[in-house]
Amino acid sequence: MPQPFVSLICAGRLRPWLAGAAIALGTFTARGDWQLVWSDEFNGVSIDTKHWKFEIGNHHGWGNHEWEYYTDRPENVCVSNGVLHIVARSKPADGVFYTSARLKSQGLFAQKYGRFEFRAKFPGGQGYWPALWLMPEHSAYGRWPASGEIDVMENRGNDPAVVQGTIHYAGADGRPLQSTGRHTFPRNDGATNFHVYLLEWTTNTINWQVDGRRYETQTNWSTAGAAYPAPFNQPFYIIMNLAVGGDYGGNPDAQTVFPGEMQVDYVRVYDNVATNSVR
Repeated sequence: MPQPFVSLICAGRLRPWLAGAAIALGTFTARGDWQLVWSDEFNGVSIDTKHWKFEIGNHHGWGNHEWEYYTDRPENVCVSNGVLHIVARSKPADGVFYTSARLKSQGLFAQKYGRFEFRAKFPGGQGYWPALWLMPEHSAYGRWPASGEIDVMENRGNDPAVVQGTIHYAGADGRPLQSTGRHTFPRNDGATNFHVYLLEWTTNTINWQVDGRRYETQTNWSTAGAAYPAPFNQPFYIIMNLAVGGDYGGNPDAQTVFPGEMQVDYVRVYDNVATNSVR
């Protein structure tokens, strides 16, 4: 059984973005031709609203029968000690039993191709569903999944030893398809510890890494009515959230410890300077 997760109590009100909340571009570099183009190190005292928006509500379970209500309340999301904290609580809101938070860069930042890197840790326990993922800025090929979805990392809280990366897309007849890879941590390690999750996305290849070790590569996908490499040839934005319950890992049970906390140390996005001039 996972150990109880000790949650930071996010206190105070969310304040406007302050200078210095994100690092200056170029402070960090990647190997080879990869150049940092966007990042948030969470070094400020509040959520950087030039980087992130909040999703609010439950919206019919977000299509997955999820149980949480997303808020922008300080008790559910805050920045402290250089870390973003997203806290799921067993606290009713608008008829929903749990609250949490979901941040997105839609309308603020999106990129086609590149390296998307997160250093993060997640809560253990039945019913927790943390995710780091990408969605299309514009649905160029139609409604989900025709315009694609890229899951950099998601985890079932009752199985912290395994994380997975997935692409969602549509077949020629429009039916939903997906391709998934799974990473299993060594014994006595898991998603409840900090790890670096990296997605590397080029014109015809998407691969997933944990702590610099590649565990999955996809080169074959489709979408109805469009030629390869659609739909993964459009700008995608970033989403980070901690869901509670739903179709992926099931709902909380009597042993699930609340609150549960997702922590993100940084988000960094790199572009390939050797190829971006020909896109």
